[in-house]
Amino acid sequence: MRASARSARYVETDGPLSPQAAIERKGANLNRPRPRSLAGATILQLLPALRDDEPGRAALDSVRMLLQAGARAIVAGADGPLAGTLRDSGGEFLPMPNDGFNPLRIQFNVRRLSDLIANERIDVVHAHSAAAAWSAIAAVRRMPVFLLTSFPNRLPASSRPASLYRASLARGDRVIAPSAFISRAVIERYGIEPDRVSVIPRAVDTDTFDPAVVTAARIAALRRSWDVAPGSRLVLVPGSLAPGHGQMIAIKAARLLNGSGNNAIVFVFTGDGTAQPRYAGHLARRIRLNGLERGCRVIEPCPDLPAALAGADVVVLPTLEPPLSAAAAIAAQAMGRPVVATDLGVLPETVLCPPRMREELRTGWLVPPGDAGELARAIASVLALNLTAYRALSARARQFAEFAFSPQSVAEASRRVYTSLLARDG
Repeated sequence: MRASARSARYVETDGPLSPQAAIERKGANLNRPRPRSLAGATILQLLPALRDDEPGRAALDSVRMLLQAGARAIVAGADGPLAGTLRDSGGEFLPMPNDGFNPLRIQFNVRRLSDLIANERIDVVHAHSAAAAWSAIAAVRRMPVFLLTSFPNRLPASSRPASLYRASLARGDRVIAPSAFISRAVIERYGIEPDRVSVIPRAVDTDTFDPAVVTAARIAALRRSWDVAPGSRLVLVPGSLAPGHGQMIAIKAARLLNGSGNNAIVFVFTGDGTAQPRYAGHLARRIRLNGLERGCRVIEPCPDLPAALAGADVVVLPTLEPPLSAAAAIAAQAMGRPVVATDLGVLPETVLCPPRMREELRTGWLVPPGDAGELARAIASVLALNLTAYRALSARARQFAEFAFSPQSVAEASRRVYTSLLARDG
């Protein structure tokens, strides 16, 4: 019978084994019957560190799912803010820095992983970084263990020798891509068979981004702080202030919508401008030159993003470059807000609209990048909806976010990948 999670801790609690005992134990564990489901399986996830970032949160959500399914969940990486949360959830943490390609560090990690796989009866190793995958590939060789890898939100430009190491993520028995956009790039660059790649999006906390938990008082206070009159329509443009994020295009759209002196539509640009202060200055000057001081606000990053989204009539993402993440588009829809975004990168996967979807399933609009006229027309279409149509679209947006991007939905997609690996014949 498999040892319990408490008694099966790594060497730190088991104590050292004699060489002969280690050999006998390793041989017995390598020849054990492999579990065919998550119940009773042991899953090891490898992270650079347990930071509060997308890989860290994804690993933590997977741990919760694995424990609920009856599996044992181990996470190895450098320490970080999520380590305590991991332990509180019932997962196990092993300090193992694997965030670089130092040959000595990789050699050490390969040996440690090989022992860990044998001694702890690991069934699946899931590497969330290229360095971790590089070590895992060597460690799982000739062992009855499946390797699962996860690609980041963006593929780096190919460069040698770094590209050799990064290609390790393409060598898993199964490969997870965070979007169809990245999946297509992975398949093309590395020649992976499409049936080896699974698309699992990044989760958004749909409990935090829930219109039911944001009070009218929070929204009213935020609008007052932005000097937005109660009757004005609010267009929110979230994101750091940078040329590639397209705020200049949104200002052109604001001029088209408010050009006749109508200031009932207020554009609020909320994002960090410290990285490019000159660009933030350009935005302010462009607003003044177009006489849009009453119709545009450039403010600091909002500490209450759920209330900011809830207070908006429409959320606009006019990016001119494929974004690293579509989190803002998903969070806006989770708050029941229509989205107008450019048709770039991962964004088309996160907004439902024709021609990809029927009109009655619409949750937003997609426009060509850099086209201020189309952006203005899409915003006007949202603001022209009657109350019944707007509420129906808002409800669809919320349902779509919960169905596709909630932590529960994403964890279920991960569960299916783990289960499909375990169900394969060796």
